[in-house]
Amino acid sequence: MSLKEVLQSDLKSAMKEKDTIRKNVITMMKAAILQIEKDKKVELDEEGVIEVIAKGVKQRKDSIPEFEKGNRPDLVENIKKEIDILMGYLPQQLSEEELQQIIADTVFEVGAQSAKEIGKVMNALMPKVKGRADGKLVNTIVRQHLQ
Repeated sequence: MSLKEVLQSDLKSAMKEKDTIRKNVITMMKAAILQIEKDKKVELDEEGVIEVIAKGVKQRKDSIPEFEKGNRPDLVENIKKEIDILMGYLPQQLSEEELQQIIADTVFEVGAQSAKEIGKVMNALMPKVKGRADGKLVNTIVRQHLQ
């Protein structure tokens, strides 16, 4: 069963169970997927769908500090629930140790020696960890590795 079919199935069950948050999150993801498919006139594959969901998680994580500044714990709680729902559709996330190993291997493969070569490392690394690790965390670890 493809990820799009899983989303459709989960949407139906969320509607039956009257799970509003889950229904809304899945509806937003399906809409984002459809929008990209219409704009680019392509059918997204599993990797493309994962990319859209990962982007949704990132957007939600980025909004948490703003809601905390605005003293809106209710919205922060909802966003965290949405993130948990979306994480269920992403591949198993890499542990920090696994990420460290992949980064070390990639730095060795590329032959990077200094922080000036972060771009080369990131270009080689991101396809390996796409959807399985947060880009900010990857960048931070690469910077630490190249200092």
